[in-house]
Amino acid sequence: MEDGNTTATNVARAIAATMDWSSPPDARKAAVAYLESVKSGDIHILANASLLLVQKDWSSEIRLHGFKLLQHLVRFRWDEFSISERKEFANFTIKLITEVVGPHEEWALKSQIAALVAEVVRREGVTLWHELLPSMVSLSNKGLIEAELVAMILRWLPEDITVHNEDLEGDRRRVLLRGLTESLTEILPLLYSLLEKHFVAALSEYSRQKMDLAKQHAAIVTSALNAVNAYAEWAPVPDLAKHGLIHGCGSLLPYNEFRLHACEFFKFVCQRKRPLDATAHEFDSAMTTIFQILINVSRDFLNKCNSNTGALDESEYEFAECICESMVALGSSNMQCLLVDGNITSQFLQQMLEYYQHYKIALHFQSLLFWLVLLREPSAKAKSSAQISGDNSSVCNVGFGGPTEKEKKRVLASITDEIFSSILDISFQRMLKKNNTTGPKTSGESFELWSNELEGKSDFSQYRSRLLELIRLIASQKPFIAATKVSQRIDTLTRNANYISMSPQELAIMESIQLGLETVVSAIFDGSPESVSSDPETKFQLHRIFEALLQQLLSLKWTEPTLAVILGHYLDAFGPYLRHYPDSVASLVNKLFELLTSLPFNLQDPSLNNARHARLQICSSFIRVSRAADKSLLPHMKGIADTMSYLQGEGRLLRGEHNLLGEAFLVMASSAGIQQQQEVLAWLLEPLSKMWTQLEWQNAYLSDPFGLARLCSDVQFMWSIYHTVTFFEKALKRSGSKKANMNLQGSPAQSTYVHPVSHHLSWMLPPLLRLLRSVHSLWSEPIAQALTGELKAAKSMSSVEQSSLLGETNIKLSKVHSASSDGSSVDTSREGDSKETDIRNWLKGIRDSGYNVIGMSATIGDSFFRCIQGSSMILTLVENVQSMEFRHLRQLIHLVLVPLVKYCPVDLWEEWLVNLLYPVFLHCQQALTHSWSSLLHEGCTKVPDTFGNHSGLELKVEMMEEKLLRDLTREVCSLLSVLALPSLNSNLPSLEQLGPINRAEAPLLKDLESFASNSVTGFLVMHKGPALPALRITIEVFTWTDGEAVTKIVPFCGALILLAISTNDLELREFVAKDLFFAVIQGLALESNAIISADLVGLCREIYVYLSDRSPAPRQVLLSLPHITKDDLLSFDDALSKTSSPKEQKQHMRSLLVLATGNKLKALAAQKSTNVITNVTARTRSLATISGPSVEDDGVIGLAAIT
Repeated sequence: MEDGNTTATNVARAIAATMDWSSPPDARKAAVAYLESVKSGDIHILANASLLLVQKDWSSEIRLHGFKLLQHLVRFRWDEFSISERKEFANFTIKLITEVVGPHEEWALKSQIAALVAEVVRREGVTLWHELLPSMVSLSNKGLIEAELVAMILRWLPEDITVHNEDLEGDRRRVLLRGLTESLTEILPLLYSLLEKHFVAALSEYSRQKMDLAKQHAAIVTSALNAVNAYAEWAPVPDLAKHGLIHGCGSLLPYNEFRLHACEFFKFVCQRKRPLDATAHEFDSAMTTIFQILINVSRDFLNKCNSNTGALDESEYEFAECICESMVALGSSNMQCLLVDGNITSQFLQQMLEYYQHYKIALHFQSLLFWLVLLREPSAKAKSSAQISGDNSSVCNVGFGGPTEKEKKRVLASITDEIFSSILDISFQRMLKKNNTTGPKTSGESFELWSNELEGKSDFSQYRSRLLELIRLIASQKPFIAATKVSQRIDTLTRNANYISMSPQELAIMESIQLGLETVVSAIFDGSPESVSSDPETKFQLHRIFEALLQQLLSLKWTEPTLAVILGHYLDAFGPYLRHYPDSVASLVNKLFELLTSLPFNLQDPSLNNARHARLQICSSFIRVSRAADKSLLPHMKGIADTMSYLQGEGRLLRGEHNLLGEAFLVMASSAGIQQQQEVLAWLLEPLSKMWTQLEWQNAYLSDPFGLARLCSDVQFMWSIYHTVTFFEKALKRSGSKKANMNLQGSPAQSTYVHPVSHHLSWMLPPLLRLLRSVHSLWSEPIAQALTGELKAAKSMSSVEQSSLLGETNIKLSKVHSASSDGSSVDTSREGDSKETDIRNWLKGIRDSGYNVIGMSATIGDSFFRCIQGSSMILTLVENVQSMEFRHLRQLIHLVLVPLVKYCPVDLWEEWLVNLLYPVFLHCQQALTHSWSSLLHEGCTKVPDTFGNHSGLELKVEMMEEKLLRDLTREVCSLLSVLALPSLNSNLPSLEQLGPINRAEAPLLKDLESFASNSVTGFLVMHKGPALPALRITIEVFTWTDGEAVTKIVPFCGALILLAISTNDLELREFVAKDLFFAVIQGLALESNAIISADLVGLCREIYVYLSDRSPAPRQVLLSLPHITKDDLLSFDDALSKTSSPKEQKQHMRSLLVLATGNKLKALAAQKSTNVITNVTARTRSLATISGPSVEDDGVIGLAAIT
C-alpha cells in the first residue's frame, strides 16, 4: 500500500502528464484516472499526500493541485475524519499560511490557501471560527503576506451567505450567518485597521520610492476592500458606518489604484433595503452620508467633463460609470435620502440629467435606469423591476426595496418641465444605432451611439425599448411637452428633406423618430378614458399640435421609395389619434393610397425592387392603422373596398399587396363583430375559392410525383398558389376571437363558439393537403433522385436560414421573403433571382404557411377535426416523415403536431393521435439516437439536411448540423411536454393531492385504462406503438448533452411518475421505478444538466418516496451505484421518515446521490462554488497611479489624514 510520500510523488507525475499535451492520449487518460482514484481512496493517504504537495519545493502547478485536493477532501470527505483528526487538520491548515506561502507568492496560490481555510471553517462550524478569530487578528499584524491572506480569508467566509450554494442546508447557512454576524464587532474593525494601516504605509513607501513594498501594501488594501465588499452585501449598514468603513472607502475614492474597488462598496450598500426596526434612523443617516460622498465625487467628474472632455481617459469614465451606477442604486432603492432638503434633491436630479445627456453611452445608460424607476407607475412596478433587473444589478431590488409612492411623488414634484424636455430631446436622438460602416466618430457627432461592441448592456433592441418606455412615461404624465417635442423634431427633419442629398445616417435618423412618434401618440391616445387629458384646454392644444403635424405630413410629396416608406410609417403612427378624431381618417387613408399608386410596380424590371418593397410596406401600414384606429375606420370600409377593386381592375394592385390590404380589412372587421368578419371573409375568399377548388390545376400539378416540377415552370401560377395559401394564413390569424382559442379540447366554451373561418375549412384544406403531400414527396426516394437539377438544388437550405442557424444576425433578410414591421411575411420580389432561388423560396413559403394554416385551423377545435377525414391529414403529414430533413421535421412538430395534440377532441384521439404520433416518435427516436451517437462517439453529427456547396467551410457545416440536431431534440421533448399539460390530463392527481407519502393499497389503485379517456399521457402509455419510442426518447435524452432538451422533458417525466403512482400497471411502474430512475441519475452525471439539476433531484425523490414501498427497483438502482452501502441507504430511509417537507427530502436525496456516486454527478458539482475568490476585479494598474491628494505632516494619522 502506498504511503503519503509515494502517493505525492505519483500524483505529481500524474499532474505533469495531464498538463503535457505532448503526452499520448492514453497516458493523459490514465493519469486522470489515477488522480480520481486518489481522491476517492484512503482519506489519510489523500490528506498526507496533499499536504506534501503544497510545500514550497514543488512547482506552482503541482502546489495548486495539492490545494484543490485538500479542498476536495474538506468539502466531500470531512465527515470521515474523527473529531480529533478534524481539529488537528484545522490547526495544521492555519500553520500552512506561514509555512507554505512566501512573500512573492502567486495570487492563485494565496487565494487557494484562503479558500481552504474558509472551507474548513464552513465544515467545522462557527465554534472553530470563534477560536480562530483572535489568531487571525494577531496573524494580520505578523507580516505583509499574512495580512493579505487574512483579508482573503475574511473575504471568502461570507461567500456562502451571498452566493447560493446547495451544499449548505438552510440551518447550516443560518448558523454560519449568525456566527459571522456575532463576529462583526471584531471583523469590521479588523478590516478598517487593514485598510488604514496599509493604505498609509503604501503612500509612505511610494513617497520614498520603495515600489516593491508599496505594491505589497497596496495589494493588502485591495484584498481588504474586496473583503469589505463581501460584507457590504449583508452586514447591517449602521455597523458598517459605526466601524468607519463608509468613511474609509469614501476616503479611497480619489486614488486611482483603489477607487473602483471602493466604489463597488458603495454600489453594494446603496442597494440595501431600509430596515423597518429601530435601526432605520441610523440606516438613513449612513445612507445620507453615502449620498453626500457620491454626489461630491460625481460633481467633480461632471465639472471636469464640462471644462475639458479631452483630458479624461477611459479609466476616468470607467470610474464615473461605477459612481453613476451607485447613485442610481441609491436613488432607486433609498429615495428617502434625496428628500433631506429640496436643494439636495435638485442637485441629484440635475446630475442624473447630466449623465443622461452625457456623450458616453455607458453613463447615459445608467441614468436611464434611474429615470425609469422614478417615472414608472405603481401598476407597472413588478413588471418593470423584472425588466430592469435583468441586465443591471444596481437596481435589482427595485421591485422589493424600491421607493414608496409618497417618496416618488415628492421627488417628481422637483422635476421641472425643462428636465422633461431635455430628457425627450436626448431620447429622440439616441434611438439610433451606430452604423459600423461609418467608421470612427467624427467631430460633428454629439453622442457615442449604441454599438454591438458594448458589453453588459443587453442588446440594442432592449436598450431602445427602455428609451421608448421612458418616452411613453413622460408622454403619459406630460402630454403637452411630449407632443410639442416630437412635433418639433419631425418638423425639423422633414421640412427640407431631400433624398438626393441625404446621407444614410440622415435617413436612419428619420426612420428612428417614427418609433418616438408612435410611442408618444399611443401614450396620449391609448384608448382608455383617462388617456386624453380631461382638461379642455390641454385637450384642445394636443389636438391642435397633432392635427397640424398630420396635415404637414399629408402635404409632403415624397415619391422616392425609401422616403415613401418612412412617410407611411409616420402616418400609421397616428392610428390611436384617429380613435379620438375620426374626421382625419379619410385624408390619411387617401394619402396612403396616393403613396401606393405613386410608386411603380413593373414586375419585369429588377431595378424596381425597392419600389415594390415600398409598396408592400405601405400596404402593411393599412394593417397597423386598422389595428390602432379600431372602429374609426368602419365607415370607410366601403370606400377602401371600392378603391381596392378599382386598382385591381386596372391591374395596378399586385397579389401580395391585395393580400395585405385584405388582412387590413379583416382587422377592421374584427372590431365590428363576428357577422361583419364573416361577410368580409366571404367577400375576400369567394374569388379565391373558385380557383383553389378547381380540379384541373390539382390534377395537372398534384396528381403525380413530378407534377410540382411542371408547376414550377409556370411561374405566375406558382406564385398565385403561394399567395392563396398565405392569405388563408392571414385570414386565420386575423379572424375570430382570441379568447375563444384559449380553451383546449372538449371545453364547453368552445362548443358554443363558431369561428368565422370554420365554414371555409372544408374547401380550403383538401387542396392544401394535396399540395403539402406533393412538397413532402420531393425528399422521398426515388423521386428525389429523378428531379431536375434546379429543383434538386432548390431543396438545399438558403443562406438566410444558414446564417440564422449560425447566429449571424447581421445578415440581411432574404429580399424574397422578408418581414414587414408588424410581423407579416411579405413577398418583396422574385424577379431577378435565379430560378433555383425562386423555387427554394416558394417551397419554404408553402411549407411555412401551409403548416401554419393547419396548426391555426386545429385551434378552432371540433369543427376542424370533423370537417376533414383524419386519414387524409395523417397521410399528408407522416407519409414521408422518414425522408424529412431535421429542420422540416422540427417545423412539422412545432407548427402542426403540437396544436393537433392540444385541441384534438377526446373521442378522436384513437383515430388521430395514435396514427400521427407513432410514425413521428418512431422515426425521431431512431434518427436522434443515430445522430447523437455519432456526435458523442465520433465527433460528427449525421443529419439529413443539405446545405449546398460549402467547400472549405466544413466547420460551419458541423456547427449547423449540431444546431439542427439540438433543435429537433428540443422540439420532440417539447411535444412530449405538451402531452403532460394539466389541461390534457384532468383526472391525473397532483402530488399535493396524493399527500406526503402515497400509502395506497394495490386494490385502491385504478387501471391504466381508467385514465385513458381524460389523460393524454395515460392514453399514450396504453398504446404501445407510439408509447415505446416515446419512452425510449425519454430515457435516452438524459444521456445526450443538451440541458435545454432535458428541461423540456421533465414535465413528461413528472406525468409518467404521477401515472405510475396512481395506477396498478406493473409495466409502467417498473419502467418508472427502474429505467427512468436510473436515467435521471445518469442525467445528473452530465454537467450540461446543471441548470435543471434541482428538478432532476426532485424526480428522483418522487420516484423513491412514492414507489419504493411498491417496487424493489428504486433501492436496487441506488445500491447499484459504486460508493453506497446498505447502511447508507438505511440512514437515508431514516432521514426521509423524519420529515414530510419535499424540500428537505430533496436535499437528503441530493446528498445521498453525491455520496453514492463518489461525487461524480457533474450536474450537482457544477452548482458548488468554485475555489476562487469571486468579485475580485483583476485590473493591471501601475502604482504610479496612486496620485491622490498629498498627505501633509500635520500630526493627523490614518485615513482621517486624507479627508
